Amino acid sequence: MTTAPDQPPAQQYGPPPTIIINNTNSATASASAVIGGVGLRRRRQSLWAHFWLFMFTVGIGNVFYAAHVSRWNRDRGL
Repeated sequence: MTTAPDQPPAQQYGPPPTIIINNTNSATASASAVIGGVGLRRRRQSLWAHFWLFMFTVGIGNVFYAAHVSRWNRDRGL
């Protein structure tokens, strides 16, 4: 299929999609979750920390690490 030299080629695809971003978070809501510059997020147990503690402390370090993370979450009510 060829076009005449004075005509542009036909568009083979539709117009680009309309992108709508609904941002419902307000600045005050996100600022209230931050206290002292540190966000209140629940700490998770790290698989790699447990692995290396098991390798180097024969499992005793895992107990102290798990207690530390659990205490940190409990003290902050998370």
